[in-house]
Amino acid sequence: MRMTQSMLTNNMLSNLSRSYEKMGKLQEQVSSQKKFSKPSDNPVAAMMGMGYRINLNQIQQYTSNISEATNWIDSTDDAISEAVSVLQRIRELTVQGSNGTYDGEQFESVSEEIKQLKEHLVSIGDTQIGGKYIFNGQNTNVKPSSVKDGDGNILYGTGAINLEVFSGITIQINTDGSKLFGDALAIGGSIDQTIDALENGGDVSSTLEGIDETINTFLAMQAQVGARQNRIELMTDRLKQQEVFATEILSKNEDVDIEKAIMDLTTQESIHSAALSVGARIIQPSLLDFLR
Repeated sequence: MRMTQSMLTNNMLSNLSRSYEKMGKLQEQVSSQKKFSKPSDNPVAAMMGMGYRINLNQIQQYTSNISEATNWIDSTDDAISEAVSVLQRIRELTVQGSNGTYDGEQFESVSEEIKQLKEHLVSIGDTQIGGKYIFNGQNTNVKPSSVKDGDGNILYGTGAINLEVFSGITIQINTDGSKLFGDALAIGGSIDQTIDALENGGDVSSTLEGIDETINTFLAMQAQVGARQNRIELMTDRLKQQEVFATEILSKNEDVDIEKAIMDLTTQESIHSAALSVGARIIQPSLLDFLR
């Protein structure tokens, strides 16, 4: 087959065009640090990347849920600890009032302190986090102490609040306030009985058993909260590992090896420069050029 000047020129221009295209792609990879800029560049990798991103977004959502769960449960633990301290102080005062050495004025003073401690328990039961009442069941927008029955007892809301912390795994983040503060603050309960005995000369020691039962209830509930804290810590570690793994997979699928990309670009620039030099020799002056 006879090669003409026109054929050589066309081939040279076609090769230069492909060289420009390849160099442009390498330049884009270096600047973006991505293997491809649009799905059509690598459809398979693009589809895989979508799946990896969905997985990573789910992990990040679970991490956000874990953070909220941690805040709720840590706040619950702190509130219960404070309530136990209050109840232990009430018990201490009850023991003091039952030793038979106090007079009427001292009984009144002890009774008044217990009343104040009971009010403090009410405020603990109204604990909020992020504007939500953590001991009012699913009625998180309602202040517990604002709702009472005909006898004056606080009606704590019910219902569990669960957060998904991993695929198919949920954790209850709230604690039933009615089982804690509802019983402790009940009208006519052990605390009220203590106050009544102090004010009316009754048998104060007889109320100790009820106060001890209330303290034990709080401690048992705190143990449950502690178990949830431990589980959340384990889930947090697991999510961190999953996030690292998912990020690495996504990076391997999409991120370019920057050092290799720079080397390839430098090589391609040298090849392109050589092609331009050869092309200049291929395009020889025509007879018309000499006649001008």
